Amino acid sequence: MLTQLLTQDEIVQLGRLVGDARRVVLFCHKNPDGDAIGSMAALTLVLRQMGKEVTAIAPNNFPLFLQWIPTAGEVLLGDRQHYKVDTALGQADLVVMLDFNTPMRMTELLANKVLALEVPMLMIDHHIDPSPICRLTLSHPEMCSTCELLLRVMLDMGWTQYLTPEVATAIYAGMMTDTGNFSYASNRPEIYEAIGLLLTTGIDKDRIYRNVFYTHTEGRFRLLGYLLYVKMEVMAELHTALITMTNEERLRFKTKNGATEGFVNMPLEMEGMRLSIFLREDTEEKGLIRVSTRSVDDFPCNELCAQFFNGGGHKNASGGSLRMTMEEAREVVHNALASFADKLRD
Repeated sequence: MLTQLLTQDEIVQLGRLVGDARRVVLFCHKNPDGDAIGSMAALTLVLRQMGKEVTAIAPNNFPLFLQWIPTAGEVLLGDRQHYKVDTALGQADLVVMLDFNTPMRMTELLANKVLALEVPMLMIDHHIDPSPICRLTLSHPEMCSTCELLLRVMLDMGWTQYLTPEVATAIYAGMMTDTGNFSYASNRPEIYEAIGLLLTTGIDKDRIYRNVFYTHTEGRFRLLGYLLYVKMEVMAELHTALITMTNEERLRFKTKNGATEGFVNMPLEMEGMRLSIFLREDTEEKGLIRVSTRSVDDFPCNELCAQFFNGGGHKNASGGSLRMTMEEAREVVHNALASFADKLRD
């Protein structure tokens, strides 16, 4: 039995915020993943059933394998549809931030636009250290995903009548993708109680899996093979693998932004690996290296990313960024591994 997560005060505040709103704008973070798109889609559908006008905005485009999620095709792109984004913001009387803990994860331009608004803001997120900018912040880092948190919010608010198969599909997709198909950050029994509840709505979890993992291009597979065969560096003594990718390499295989989703998980399939690091050049900002890390067991990716990569996240799945060349970033990685060598060798 899923217990109540929200306090009584949070239930009252959230009920008031939603009840008073007519036009709601939802935001997710830059380079949206399944949890970001899934939580926006689910909340869009829930609020529309309540009679609200809802606009969902992503800072930039997201991968093809997420575009089948209900309402994903309606998401405005902040880096392309400026007029429609500005119009929606000008009419909003509630802004909801989903799956990120600070407005700078949207992009500086969007963050400045949102922070200039004189409307209530709500944050629903599962990352640590949320910025204190919203009238109400529902932050639960112990949740496996923002989608799991959103489901718990729905239960506590008595919104179960809005848990349609479409809403459940979006929530399940977010939970599944943010846990690597429940291979990490998913040991809590409550997660599977939540899945059981979603299944009662009639969703097809096998089809959701296929929609996410069986819709890739030939270019993605050839890029993956190239990175694993040519670019992967395995440091067996540290139980670690490092993969690097430049934009030139990405374009050589004719892949779009988001095509490398899940690549960082691949080295952990090798026997004895405890940590995988993926460095890739940002597709839009020259001189910026994106860092993704995944680990198994007790190795703290979040500590590694906080100390060396200007980032953070969850124990087994974290990220960050570095403003430098790829070779300089590789050197930072090796320094970081030397610092954490004792924990990696344990």
